[in-house]
Amino acid sequence: MTTAVLPKRVEAAYRWWDNRWAVFAARRAARLLVSLWVLLSAAFLMIHLIPGDPVRAALGMTASPQLVAARRAELGLDDPLLEQYLRFLGGVFTGDFGSSTVSGLPVAQTIGERLPATLELAGFAFLVAFAVAVPLGTVMAALTRGGRRRGAELAFTSTSVVLAVVPEFLLAVVLAYVFGVRLGWLPVAGRGEPSSYVLPVLALAIGPASVLARIGRVEMLAVLADDHIRTARAKRLRPRLVYLRHALPNALTSTLTLGGLLLSSLVAGTVLVENVFAWPGLGSTVVQSILQKDYPVVQGIVLVYGAGVLLVNLLVDVVLALLDPRSAIREG
Repeated sequence: MTTAVLPKRVEAAYRWWDNRWAVFAARRAARLLVSLWVLLSAAFLMIHLIPGDPVRAALGMTASPQLVAARRAELGLDDPLLEQYLRFLGGVFTGDFGSSTVSGLPVAQTIGERLPATLELAGFAFLVAFAVAVPLGTVMAALTRGGRRRGAELAFTSTSVVLAVVPEFLLAVVLAYVFGVRLGWLPVAGRGEPSSYVLPVLALAIGPASVLARIGRVEMLAVLADDHIRTARAKRLRPRLVYLRHALPNALTSTLTLGGLLLSSLVAGTVLVENVFAWPGLGSTVVQSILQKDYPVVQGIVLVYGAGVLLVNLLVDVVLALLDPRSAIREG
């Protein structure tokens, strides 16, 4: 059966190659696969390029050569490099990241126990940053549009720039000292009651919220100068309706793009913040594993962080394409 005798709708369904969405999705999927392969290869080479013997480092300098050799054979480190690489790839795709050279526990088990704490921390920080930045940027744009309130604009810009450049770990230390040690209002270590989330979430969210608020204000000012906003105002629509229905959706595109990129940095920022607050997540685990030279655990956590960043970027691209189909058409 040829498409020439089919109804137009069915013919369009068969001609998938003309669908820009399909091309967009195929390119994004191909890019993701290539990036994952590069990430896997880099993680595999990491354990072989680091100077020293990880087995010797894990067992200690007093371990006998026979014990070291037996452990290396058990881990398959004496096999040819290509064989180790193929076994590593096969293990990753089946969820087997190997075993810790220190504890002997499966790396996947360690990651599974620590990953929820990191996801909670990064997720809450992202929600707080977005929930604060979007309304703040919108309000500041409404207050300062047309060159009004220069003092408020200067104060907002200066404060957001300063907060955006302060490292997360420095914010974490300051927050822990002020609100935990000096004032005693909030706990500074561990993950338990809801109050234990406040300081680490703030340490991660303050910087991204400052960046998003500043970008959101600039985008909102540009949207408010568009013709369709002037038309909405000429129709004497309520200001709340003008901002929420007509202006905000158009200003969110750039904010959402930057928000997705900041979410990736939030995940990476958890490494230092978790260590400041003794948070039982992947960040504190990877630092401890580096100090112990437990490279299989480091390798597995690096893979999880890298894959998380890639998936977040893919999700942002898809959401932006849904909000603005022209972007998918242009790239398709």
